[in-house]
Amino acid sequence: MSFKLVERKVLRERFGAVIEAKKWLNYKLLKTTAAENHRSFSSAAVTPELPPFDYQPKPYNGPLADEVFHKRKKYLGPSLFHYYQKPLNIVEGKMQYLFDENGKRYLDAIAGIVTVSCGHCHPEVLNAIMEQSKLLQHATTIYLHHAIADFAEALASKMPGNLKVVYFVNSGTEANELAMMMARLYSGNLGMIALRNAYHGGSSNTIGLTALNTWKYPIPQGEIHHVINPNPYRGAFGSDASRYAEDVQDHIDHGSPGKVAGFIAETIQGAGGAVELAPGYLKLVYDIVHKAGGVCIADEVQTGFGRTGSHYWGFQTQGVVPDIVTMAKGIGNGLPLGAVVTTPEIASVMAQKIQFNTFGGNPVCSAGGLAVLRVIDTEKRQEHCAKVGSHLIDRLRVLQQTHDIIGDVRGRGLMVGVELVTDRATKTPAKAETAILFEKLRELGILVGKGGLHGNVFRIKPPMCFSKDDADFVVDALDYAISKL
Repeated sequence: MSFKLVERKVLRERFGAVIEAKKWLNYKLLKTTAAENHRSFSSAAVTPELPPFDYQPKPYNGPLADEVFHKRKKYLGPSLFHYYQKPLNIVEGKMQYLFDENGKRYLDAIAGIVTVSCGHCHPEVLNAIMEQSKLLQHATTIYLHHAIADFAEALASKMPGNLKVVYFVNSGTEANELAMMMARLYSGNLGMIALRNAYHGGSSNTIGLTALNTWKYPIPQGEIHHVINPNPYRGAFGSDASRYAEDVQDHIDHGSPGKVAGFIAETIQGAGGAVELAPGYLKLVYDIVHKAGGVCIADEVQTGFGRTGSHYWGFQTQGVVPDIVTMAKGIGNGLPLGAVVTTPEIASVMAQKIQFNTFGGNPVCSAGGLAVLRVIDTEKRQEHCAKVGSHLIDRLRVLQQTHDIIGDVRGRGLMVGVELVTDRATKTPAKAETAILFEKLRELGILVGKGGLHGNVFRIKPPMCFSKDDADFVVDALDYAISKL
């Protein structure tokens, strides 16, 4: 065979191989696309199921939901509200799951209103509580006990700067009450500044800091003023932090004597609907407030202890160090526990009188709180929140492209908000649709929270042991529920 014939044969074989390879790649691409389309179709067409969980709840023989609800209505305050048209009788919890009286399992995507950090009945936290309870259930700070000192030391080690003095209380409301008093005493001023759309508690004083009419009674608010909320989605200035900061300065110039006691803010507003403040806002405002003689308070009741994923404390996402930090909820994984951490200089003003809290520093709560800090570290919960939270938010944003009712997806780590609207242009709250989807998600086995002034934001803030499979289930269930609207 001549050289030219050999050359042609080789070329034909090579060309044929290329064609076959292209055919194979096209086939694989079609198969992959078909599979993706099938998954997309299936998520809306086939009822999603809870991820498997190797745990069997104990048989429940107590009173059923109707009886419990009857007693609650008869003996408890009428201001109490409940989720769902038919209230759930939750009788057991394990890690990220809850069980009702019939043994039905639910994915707890709201963590007892952002309170369960490590997981329901986490064995290490339970063990610390039970072991301490066997020795001493209660002793106030008029005596010495290592548990409160150990817990305070561990908590102070998590704080930046000179935030080294700890006061223990029982809730976030109490923490914010104490912080506001500290700010007024230290600064010598009365006026407090808070953000619109904020929630800082429901006591007679903190209700003044709160700025959602659904939580406020018509009582005197007491030298508290609310500035424009730096909401990137609904705010008047979008994500322009400087314009919102100008409003704070404008209030100090025109609505105060020129001096203020302090400024308080959540980094991601909880009850307000997982609203993350405009980037750089706190740094600008802290400078303004300090120049006006005030102190800056970071409300970390919901954003603290690694929940945001990127940082241990929410305020760190804004690149600031507050003068006072308040915390509760996740600090105790369900224990009635809160704390205020501040500098020695600010703490010194409390020494002019007796400052005392009967249960602040309770040994059982202190032992449990210390165990929570250990679990968050050893189980690398902050890193976990970053990974799973990013996956959840990415998937929700893809879902947003499919369903026009999803106006905004926002948050960090495992502190996520999904705002529902009837019109993306006008951002009209989808109140009725949210209520329907809320019930549908419960039927599918997911318990989420609701937030925002109009209750049109799903709050997805689960225990920090929430898995990637759980995240996928939440998105698939939301896709399914919206498709059935």
